[in-house]
Amino acid sequence: MNAAAPAPSVKDQVSEAEWQTRVDLAACYRLIALHGWDDLIFTHISAKVPGTEDFLINPYGMMFHEITASSLVKVDLAGRKLMDSPYDINPAGYTIHSAVHEVRHDVGCVLHIHTPAGIAVSAQKNGLLPLSQQSLFVLSSLAYHGYEGVALNHDEKARLQADLGDRNFMILPNHGLLTAFGTVADAFLGMFTLQRACEAQIMAQSGGGELIHIPQQILDGARAMLAGVMKTSQGMGGQLAWPALLRKLDLQNPGYRD
Repeated sequence: MNAAAPAPSVKDQVSEAEWQTRVDLAACYRLIALHGWDDLIFTHISAKVPGTEDFLINPYGMMFHEITASSLVKVDLAGRKLMDSPYDINPAGYTIHSAVHEVRHDVGCVLHIHTPAGIAVSAQKNGLLPLSQQSLFVLSSLAYHGYEGVALNHDEKARLQADLGDRNFMILPNHGLLTAFGTVADAFLGMFTLQRACEAQIMAQSGGGELIHIPQQILDGARAMLAGVMKTSQGMGGQLAWPALLRKLDLQNPGYRD
C-alpha cells in the first residue's frame, strides 16, 4: 500500500509558536483517526496561527492518520493559501471554520466530526438529553445550528455565528458535532466528552426502559464541577490529559511531528 508522499518540513519557515500549533493540530487529527471518529477525508479541524487571523486546516485528500505538522495548509480568513501546498482545502470546511474564527477571537481550535452516534443524536428532535455525567458538561455550553445542506453557501456563515454565540459545543442537526475552544487540547477533550455523551444516549435509548434525567439543579452546577475536576476555571482542562494522549499516539501512530 502506498503512503501519501511526505510533505517537506516547514519547521524552519514558521515561528516557534506556529510550529507548536502545527504539531498539536496534526496530533489531534491522528487522535481522531485513532478513536475511529474520522470520515475518510471528510470533516475537519482547524487551529488559529498564534498572533494572526490565519488558520491551519487539513490538506483535502489526505486521511487523518497521515497528517503531519508540515502537511497542514495555512489559509487566511478569505481561504487563500499562504504557503505552497499541492493540496486544496475542503470548501465546506472553509465555510464552517472561517465563520467561527472570524468572530470568536477566544477560539484557537475548531473541531468538527460526523460520527454515527453524533449524527444519530443530531437527528433527534430533542437533541442531547441530560442522561450522563458527560452530557451535563456539554449542556452547560451547547448550541444548535439547523441543517442547510452541505456548507457551501457563504451566506450561512452569519447564521452559524449567531447560533454558536459564545458557546463551546454545537450540534448540527442531521449533520454532526462541533467544538470550539481556546486550545487544541481543550477542543479534543470537549469532543471526547460530547461524543461519549452521544454514545451513552443512543445506548441508553436502545435499552427500551424508562430513562432517568439528571435534575436541573445538578445541571446548573456543571461549570463548577468541571472546574473542580479539571483544576481550572478555563476551558476543559485539556492540558491535564494532552501529554498522556500524545504518549499514546507516539506508541500507536508516531510521525505527526514531521
